[in-house]
Amino acid sequence: MTVSRGFLVMGAVYLLVGILFGMYMGGSGDHSLAPVHAHINLLGFTLMSIFGLAYRLMPALADSGLAKAHFWLHQLGALLLLVALYLLMTGTVPEATIGPFMPVTEGLVVLGALCWLANVAMNAK
Repeated sequence: MTVSRGFLVMGAVYLLVGILFGMYMGGSGDHSLAPVHAHINLLGFTLMSIFGLAYRLMPALADSGLAKAHFWLHQLGALLLLVALYLLMTGTVPEATIGPFMPVTEGLVVLGALCWLANVAMNAK
């Protein structure tokens, strides 16, 4: 699977998850998890779709090791961040327990973004 296809497929998965999560919130009338819903849509669907399209439009970006690092760092970071945010906001895991884990998940996303920045700076034409 190419990096472009990987981001596009995962973006579509997060779109479906975001829609279903939004339907659940609307049906239940409980919108307390709206920040989780927003992060699913932004980190998941929106960013992954943009990355997938950019890698498709600029193939030189996809041919680098930075692209693969970006893909896996973003996948892991986004998934763990969304799960941690859900656990925090539902009160399933106390803030004192999950709080120290959050910067790690955010750091993975940031490292992915740094790979994206370096790749664009070096290879975007």
